[in-house]
Amino acid sequence: MSRNDLGEFLRARRDLVSPDVAGLVSHTVRRVKGLRREEVALLAGVSTDYYMRLEQGRERHPSEQVLDALARALRLDEAAAAHLFRLALPAPQTAASVPAPEVSPQLAQLMDHFVEVPACVVSPALDFLATNPVARQLYCGFAAIDNLQRMIFLDPAAREFYLDWDHAAQGAVGNLRALSAPFPDDPRVTEVIGQMSRHSPAFATLWARYEVRPRTSEEKRLWHPQVGELRLHYQAFTVTEAPGQQLFVYSARPGSPSDDALRLLRSLAADQAVGGPPHRPHRDGTARPRRTSPAPVEETEETEAAEENEASTQDARSWDVPNTGARKRR
Repeated sequence: MSRNDLGEFLRARRDLVSPDVAGLVSHTVRRVKGLRREEVALLAGVSTDYYMRLEQGRERHPSEQVLDALARALRLDEAAAAHLFRLALPAPQTAASVPAPEVSPQLAQLMDHFVEVPACVVSPALDFLATNPVARQLYCGFAAIDNLQRMIFLDPAAREFYLDWDHAAQGAVGNLRALSAPFPDDPRVTEVIGQMSRHSPAFATLWARYEVRPRTSEEKRLWHPQVGELRLHYQAFTVTEAPGQQLFVYSARPGSPSDDALRLLRSLAADQAVGGPPHRPHRDGTARPRRTSPAPVEETEETEAAEENEASTQDARSWDVPNTGARKRR
């Protein structure tokens, strides 16, 4: 480990723990956001000098007992504690430490023909490697379906698509931390982190918190430009034959309005395949009628402003996403 990743993790995580949460009483004015180094050392039962050497990278071989104590002192959950151990006790380099670059034809066929809900496969960098037709319809409001971090932080459509954008943004960064952790030398992960940090201050702020939170299952509230509000259950599955790949699947409670909306999405995906016109709902959720032919577009100040906004969005997305086989929306 050439970089001091362990020290960066320890510093970031002690900033997130207040003395009150740690059970400490402070009678002096504090100049740090969270715990002081000597307070972490006290809670972990090690000397302040030893802990300082850990943060500074001068001590790189703590025992498992010390790591357990640090995890308790910093109030780490299971995922964050596992990341602490991974940083301090890295596994030997193997072929499996390189993420699989492509989706197998068998999985792609399964997604396209047998999965009737939105499904996609992502890499440790959260690049979309494959999407089925319903997923492409779900994300049709975005300029491109390429990298989840770019879509959330740099595409203006995300602020409307995610009804709780702050939660989605925090979850995406925590998930990137978790998925990329087993692949510290993956150049694509490094590239995405660097480019996102330069283009998005919001991403950079969340990344500096060093929260490791794999997103395996949760409820999501989304707004789709064609079917309105969706309340979907998100589930992530590990693709065991392809190291680093995750299969994301979205479903709705049977018989719910969101279940009906997913059925409409499937219909729209089929229409899109044959060039049919889309449904577009009002914000109140009622669908607009389909048009048999597109209405003419008049050049107005509003359309000119929209074109300028699109140009600025393209500038913000100037960094490239490699051709990983992801299927863009039509």
